[in-house]
Amino acid sequence: MRHGLHSLDSLVRARLRKWPQRPPGLGQADASRGRWLRGRPSDDSSDCFPFLKFPGSNRLRTLPDGLWLHFGGSATEPYVDIFAIEACGSLPNLLDKRFRFAPSTQSLLAVSPVPWLLGPTDADDPTPRWLRTGVLREAPALPLVAPVRDIRVMYALRPGQYRSFAETQVPLPHEYFVPMDALVAENACQDPALRALMARASTRSGFLGPA
Repeated sequence: MRHGLHSLDSLVRARLRKWPQRPPGLGQADASRGRWLRGRPSDDSSDCFPFLKFPGSNRLRTLPDGLWLHFGGSATEPYVDIFAIEACGSLPNLLDKRFRFAPSTQSLLAVSPVPWLLGPTDADDPTPRWLRTGVLREAPALPLVAPVRDIRVMYALRPGQYRSFAETQVPLPHEYFVPMDALVAENACQDPALRALMARASTRSGFLGPA
């Protein structure tokens, strides 16, 4: 299936809006240690949503096609684990996005703006997001800025690029790759194979069993 860049972006956003607040495949072991919220894409036309940045930067922001935040810690020491999805329409686009999430000695911050935190969890749940985070004691007056503890990224590639990449490259430990058609398929979040791949992104996947 061939899509232009603009139509592909729109299709990816439309599909990801149907995905739940917790990334498909990530089970209760993760949920028991924090709260998942989908930051991008938003359920409405609002342009206010979480983003990633380096400390001190007020311009350069990373805005993945899909972004889920797993809030943990406490009100005095919050953190987030993130699961991001990037749809890459070309090889240069993939290289650029991989660079943004490459291991670094710099810290990465997740910023949740006040309007997003005050908004409802989703169309079926009016609970404000700030309450869902589990790390805020009252409605915020300032953005929630939390360090990113763990990063997992799933890249979707066009079929030819996916085959070439799978034959010649080795993903980094935080990376997962899928063909574009698997991501934009109707009800992709219910696909057993996709869910099994995403289950490997659990922060508990490196342990033999529950603690």
